[in-house]
Amino acid sequence: MPAEENKAIFRRYIEEVGNQGNLELAGEIFDSYYVSHQPDGSTLQRGPEDVKRFRAAQHVAFPDMRVSIEDQIAEGDKVVTRVTVRGTHQGKFRGMAPTGKEVEINGIAIFRFSDEGKVVETWESFDELSLMRQNIEQELLVARRIQQASLPKEVPTLEGWQFSPFYQPAREVGGDFYDFHLLSEGRLGLVVGDATGKGVPAALVMASTRSMLRAVAQASNAPGEVLRRANDLLATDIPPNMFVTCFYAILDANSGSLTYANAGHDLPYLHRRSGEAEELRARGMPLGLMPGMSYEEKEIVLGEEESVLFYSDGLVEAHDPKGEMFGFPRLRALIAEHGKERSLGDLLMEELYTFTGEGWEQEDDITLLTLERFPT
Repeated sequence: MPAEENKAIFRRYIEEVGNQGNLELAGEIFDSYYVSHQPDGSTLQRGPEDVKRFRAAQHVAFPDMRVSIEDQIAEGDKVVTRVTVRGTHQGKFRGMAPTGKEVEINGIAIFRFSDEGKVVETWESFDELSLMRQNIEQELLVARRIQQASLPKEVPTLEGWQFSPFYQPAREVGGDFYDFHLLSEGRLGLVVGDATGKGVPAALVMASTRSMLRAVAQASNAPGEVLRRANDLLATDIPPNMFVTCFYAILDANSGSLTYANAGHDLPYLHRRSGEAEELRARGMPLGLMPGMSYEEKEIVLGEEESVLFYSDGLVEAHDPKGEMFGFPRLRALIAEHGKERSLGDLLMEELYTFTGEGWEQEDDITLLTLERFPT
């Protein structure tokens, strides 16, 4: 019964070549030249050496690989087999970096045999999307670690001042960042920004912007000039259709003066002792859109028990189950009511969780930075 014999040949191929790594057996099973039908509809002419190279690469990538036959049907000169491949992804495979995770890939293989029992034609379809998904997740994890490593390791310590950063990433890599720049004469630069988009591209643009701002901040005492120089540098290097919103301020800790400029970022809120919440407005285009932009500068003086909240749009653009946005009016009202509380960031996040409800999936990174002045 040729069909049964062909099924047995396929099982031997899986066990000895696939599981045991006996690559030389491929020369006995496959014809010198066989036709391999690709998932995209094209065909390739291959031979036993191609099988050996593929299986060798597979065993390097998955040293503990095990192939199981789930079902098998044979009719005429064809054998149809459903298989499951399991193993730990420990090496590069088809351009995908190792994830170190155990994977399971399902597939179907159709082999056509000659009268001599050699494979002369193949159709194979494997669900490698699961492997690709895990590979992408691994790359995003690495990018996330790079992003988090670029955030400040320490919060500045200035007498009479407190800086309270809060950073909560979404599931994907994003473009949020905040930073502190130690400047001359006891001044401090503060920056909160957000690169458009998500994923690795946004994280790379974020990292580049952060480095540029750090470099130009040492050469200028004016926030508007810092943003202008950073914009001119970014405009030549940033990918098309991407930009960075950024709010940059310089604090004089002795006088309480806060000079600031804005590159299209969400407006920070100043909480006065009187209980009012004021927007810190300044005109300016986002960074990277076009060179030659100028940025308006403004100045305020923070009195004792007054504070400023810088934030990214991940907070105000969060939605509840009905699709309503958290929004700027809600945020401003909360700051007016609770601006004197030391843990403003924690309170805002509690309000956000109450607003979004259980099961909320965070849509974007959330960054909060509170600047407070205390009596000395």
